[in-house]
Amino acid sequence: MLPHAAFGRTGHNSTRVIFGAAALGDMSQERADATLDLIDSAGINHIDTAASYGESENRLRPFLADHRQRFFLATKTGERSGAAARAELERSLERMGVDHVDLVQLHNLVEPDEWEAAFAGDGVVAAMAQARDEGLTRFIGVTGHGMRIAEMHVRSLEAFDFDSVLFPYNHSLLCSTAYHSDVDALRQLCAERSVAQQTIKSVARGRWADQSLPRFSWYEPITEPDAIDRAVRYVLGNGDLFLNTTSDARLLPLILKAATGSLEPPSDSEMNGDIDRLGITPLFDGEALERI
Repeated sequence: MLPHAAFGRTGHNSTRVIFGAAALGDMSQERADATLDLIDSAGINHIDTAASYGESENRLRPFLADHRQRFFLATKTGERSGAAARAELERSLERMGVDHVDLVQLHNLVEPDEWEAAFAGDGVVAAMAQARDEGLTRFIGVTGHGMRIAEMHVRSLEAFDFDSVLFPYNHSLLCSTAYHSDVDALRQLCAERSVAQQTIKSVARGRWADQSLPRFSWYEPITEPDAIDRAVRYVLGNGDLFLNTTSDARLLPLILKAATGSLEPPSDSEMNGDIDRLGITPLFDGEALERI
């Protein structure tokens, strides 16, 4: 059985494995339906998508028509102006065939100019607060990628009472002393405020080196079962963290298997062994940030 935990102060007891619905973005409806049947049979009760994830929201619509009440449903907006963000949220609701989402997230809010626009009087933060008051969403979160995001999340939480954050978390990234320190500060603040902590890139091996290989994720994932098991336990061994699954849906069974076993955290020597043996490298360099 998948582990569960309170998703921050939302009142929802979420599976600690959250389905990353970016995996549906380029799928046929038939394959998407099969993938959603898999996550449903595994007991996942939390879906995370975004307006920018290709056809993901459309692919979710038939499934949600029958299963909406069983799932905590989250989407994201990448818009920074209030009017554009409101319009994007309304399109997301229409695409998924729902009257509200449980969580809307400000997608990859990290660049200073975008941050200022988001928090302006006519920005996305005020617009999503208004949408929450109107019942279009129940909660508001913020997400991001790259080595600067943990520090920026702290800044965002100081400016607005977000209900959740999302940030990269894996051993190769946390080998950076600076990033590790920023993540520790963010996690402490989240714990103090009961802010849900979602993680991404748990099974990332690095950026693609061989462009000829089939790609179902913008990064090359780990594919070795034992290494995936350790990578999953590296995240879920922390009882306050949630793991958002990779967009490479072929790895879902291995991630689910790892999450239903012992969650004892692997040792640093085990993780360093995987780094050396598999050639795992950090995805981010502190400057260039992927916007997916």
